[in-house]
Amino acid sequence: MEVLPSYDCHCHILPGLDDGAQTMEEAVYLAGRLASYGFTRAVCTSHSSSRYCNTPETVVPACKALQEELDRAGIDLQLIPSLEYRLIPERWPEIRQNNWLLPWEGNHILVELPLRKPQKMGEINPAEEIRKLVSDGYQPVLAHPERYEWAPDDYYKNLFDAGALFQRNLGSIEGLYGPGPAYRALKLLQGGYYSFLGTDTHNRQYTDMFDRILGLA
Repeated sequence: MEVLPSYDCHCHILPGLDDGAQTMEEAVYLAGRLASYGFTRAVCTSHSSSRYCNTPETVVPACKALQEELDRAGIDLQLIPSLEYRLIPERWPEIRQNNWLLPWEGNHILVELPLRKPQKMGEINPAEEIRKLVSDGYQPVLAHPERYEWAPDDYYKNLFDAGALFQRNLGSIEGLYGPGPAYRALKLLQGGYYSFLGTDTHNRQYTDMFDRILGLA
């Protein structure tokens, strides 16, 4: 069984903000499952994209409200508000212009690329944006690179060399996202690319699968 870190740096458990938890009841349940796996902290990284236009103004109060519910329920999980930023022209320039960055662990920023169609990034150059973040004092973290079906090996190296740290999703190697991501996750792990492990939890289907992966079901 995989040894999990003390905190989950990527989850979508804040209720009603994106395609993750939809109700407070579901959010409390998911948080309880994360705590049962041994996580003591969870970085709540709601999507900031063209579809889900979250900012610190939406995430911070939602995180506080869920934390209050967890405290009342006796669930020992500290929530940290943040966002998962998609590098697309409809959203990323506005985020940078308005300084809507909400880092965790001091300066970490979770960024995401399109899963299947890199052309959705338009003229945005991810390596260049990563270098800009580093120059501004942030530490960019690339969310689940194993899931980018279109990226060749040298693409990952370019982003890594630009200053990005990599975050792997729990279950990727076990085939949770299919054979392609499993192959890439193992290859990136063996290459020493990963610095973080996150669950990317969205709903009960995720935690049910984690229970099986972790031998709890």
